[in-house]
Amino acid sequence: MKRPFTKRPTTYAEQVEQLRQRGMQVDDAERAAFYLQHLNYYRLGAYWLPFEADHGSHRFRPGTRFEAVLDLYIFDRELRLLILDAIERFEVSARAQWAYQLAHQHGTHAHLDPGLAHNVERWQYNLDRLTDEVRRSDETFVKHLTQNYQEALPPVWAVNEVMSLGLLSRWYQNLKPMATRRAIASVYACDQRVLQSWLHHLTFIRNTCAHHSRLWNRDFTIIPELPRTKPASLATASIAGSRKLYNTLLILLHLMDAIAPDHHWRQRLVALIDTHQPPVQAMGFPEDWRTTPLWRKAAR
Repeated sequence: MKRPFTKRPTTYAEQVEQLRQRGMQVDDAERAAFYLQHLNYYRLGAYWLPFEADHGSHRFRPGTRFEAVLDLYIFDRELRLLILDAIERFEVSARAQWAYQLAHQHGTHAHLDPGLAHNVERWQYNLDRLTDEVRRSDETFVKHLTQNYQEALPPVWAVNEVMSLGLLSRWYQNLKPMATRRAIASVYACDQRVLQSWLHHLTFIRNTCAHHSRLWNRDFTIIPELPRTKPASLATASIAGSRKLYNTLLILLHLMDAIAPDHHWRQRLVALIDTHQPPVQAMGFPEDWRTTPLWRKAAR
C-alpha cells in the first residue's frame, strides 16, 4: 500500500550535516554546500552510493571523503564529454557514408524510394521524421534546395546533414539492399549486422550523455553486438555478455582509429582514467586492459 511522502526539503547546510552524521568526512563545509547547491544532493547520491557500507542506513565506509565523491562525479562528467566527442565524429562519418552509398548505388533521391526498405511502414515513418527535421532546419542550403527544386526533399547528401543519429540508425536498420549495407559497414571494417547494432547502441549512449546521466558504473539495457572475428583486435578484447561501458569504449576506439587515424582520443581517455583513478572494474574493465593491442595502439 502506498503511503504519502512526508520528507521535507533540507537546506544545503542541513545536507552537509546529514552527510557528516552518516560518516562522510567533509573537510570544508562551505565548499561542500556550494557543490550541493549546483549539483543537487539527489544527483550526487548516485556517486556516493558505492561508498556506502549499508544502503539501508546510508552509513558510509570509514574514510569516505566528500572530495572523493566529487572527484568521481567530475570523472564521469569529463568521460561523458569525451565520449560525446567520439560519437560526434562517428555520427558525421556514418551519415556521410549513408548518403554516398545511397546516392551512388540508388540515385540522388534514394531516400524517397520505398523499394529500398525492408518494411514500407517503417520507411514512411522514418521519411516523415526526416521531413520534419528538414522543415525545422534553418540551414541556408536546405532552404535553397527546397525552394528551387521540385523534389519532395533535397538530395540525400543534403538531408543527411540534418538527420539525427537515432534516425540514421533506424534508416540503416530498415535498409534492404545488402550490397549497400555492406559497403557502408566496410568503411568501419565490420559486418553490416554489427554496424546496425552499434548505431542503435551508440544512439542510446549519446542520449545518455546528452541528458547528463551517469555512465561510469551503469548496466546498459541496449548492448552492442560484438564481432566474432573482424576486426580481430576488437573481437579478442571485448567482454562477452557485459552490460558495462568497457565494450562501448572499445568500439569507440576502433571507430576513431578508422575515421581519424591521427586522433589522440585514446591518450585522452587513458589520461582521464589516470588522473581520477576511478574504480574501473565498475565499468567492466579487466585487470589486464592496458596490455591489450587496442589500448596500446599509438596514433599514426
